[in-house]
Parts: sequence; structure tokens; C-alpha cells
Amino acid sequence: MTVADELVTEIFGQDKELPEVLTKVIKQKLGMSVGEFSARAGIPASTLYKILSGERDPNMRTFRRILTTVREIEGESPQKKKFIAVIGARGVLDVIDKSEISFNNETIDIKEYAVTTIEEAIIAAIHAEKDGAAALVCAPIVSPTVEKIVTIPVATIRPTTSVVKAIELAAKKIS
Repeated sequence: MTVADELVTEIFGQDKELPEVLTKVIKQKLGMSVGEFSARAGIPASTLYKILSGERDPNMRTFRRILTTVREIEGESPQKKKFIAVIGARGVLDVIDKSEISFNNETIDIKEYAVTTIEEAIIAAIHAEKDGAAALVCAPIVSPTVEKIVTIPVATIRPTTSVVKAIELAAKKIS
């Protein structure tokens, strides 16, 4: 189980207090100061200190940023190459003629997840995040639900734009 998984399990599964659990994660498990974590997460230090003191609860966006940062820090040991997961029907995936995209002098792989139902798309999104996807591209019918489940950026395929443009948007979101 990863540190991020432990954080979520302790807070939501074991009903432990966020300030206590998050302090332990930042200082002991990640070996960082609150200031270092704050800078890395892009969360103002004053906000993080208020959360850690119990003076304030984080909003959903801040909590997602905390989890994403913990996962990023955890994943630095064996450096994996970034990839964008594209979730869609085989007909949509067949028009993708690239296996990677270059953005901001970085090459990002594209990994396809073929699905046939909305339920499969939601499950594929969860699998993609667990596989290490940096972002997701999916259909508008599932993107609102997927955005509530995963902590990585989600780009929506629009009928008026191509899948490649959605992938470029996802690359922009993670850069």
C-alpha cells in the first residue's frame, strides 16, 4: 500500500483526524518539512499550517493537490515515464495515430484504454490512475463522474475537436 493510499485509508476508513495523519505523512513518511511540501504542492504555507493545526479543513481541490503531491513524491524513486490515458470506444482510439506527444520539450506517452460501456470507462479511469497516468482523456458522458473519482487532470473529448487536441490539452494540464 502506498503512502497516499494509507493517508486516505486512515482518514476515511479508520476515521483518524486529518491534521495528525497528514503531519505524520509529510514529516515522517516523506521526510519533508511543511514548507518544502507546501512549495512542492503549490499550496500556500499558511493554508497548509492551518490545515495541520486543525484550524481549517481543506477544500476538495486542496485535498486532491495534497494527494497528488504525495503520489508524485512517492513515485520519484523509480522514475516512470509520464503517460496520458485515453479512454474510449475502439472506433475513437483507432483514429489516434500517435503513441506519444511532445509538449514543452517533454515526450509524453499515450496509452489507450478501450471500453464499451460507461461503467467500463469509469473502471478504466481508476485503473489508469493506478497505472500511473498523469492525465486522462475521455468522453463527455463520463468525464464529470471521472473527475470526481480521480485526482489527475481530465480532458474531455469534444465532438467539434479531435482526440489529438484533447490529448494536447491533457499534456498542457500536466506540464
